Amino acid sequence: MIIAVDFDGTIVEHKYPQIGNELPFATATLRMLTEENHRLILWTVRHGELLQEAVDWCKERGVEFYAVNKNYPEEKVDNEDGYCKINAELFIDDRNLGGLPNWGEIYQMIKNGKGWKEIYSDSTAPAPEKKKKKGWLW
Repeated sequence: MIIAVDFDGTIVEHKYPQIGNELPFATATLRMLTEENHRLILWTVRHGELLQEAVDWCKERGVEFYAVNKNYPEEKVDNEDGYCKINAELFIDDRNLGGLPNWGEIYQMIKNGKGWKEIYSDSTAPAPEKKKKKGWLW
């Protein structure tokens, strides 16, 4: 599977342009996904020196990406920011609808082919209480 992964707020805490602390199990999960032959693409707004810092940070922790801000290593990007539309089967990003699950849940979703709804419905945590309506309009 081709998986695009954001950096700030997803692999590390959002401290852009600095690099925040690693989110628990982010790099360990990414290494496991790579070992299982998934192709990881680093997909981030960072470019230039800030992008290289992120790539180096990941590499120091054993995470190497198939491509960075492009679909394959040889792809030529013809704009000044170095961005292109990424063609991935899955995007892991803190800005997705519903927020970012923890990295253990992300791994289980990918490994077991389950969606967020299935993961959370399998949870033993009690469902939140629904508020009772007080009146006709509120």
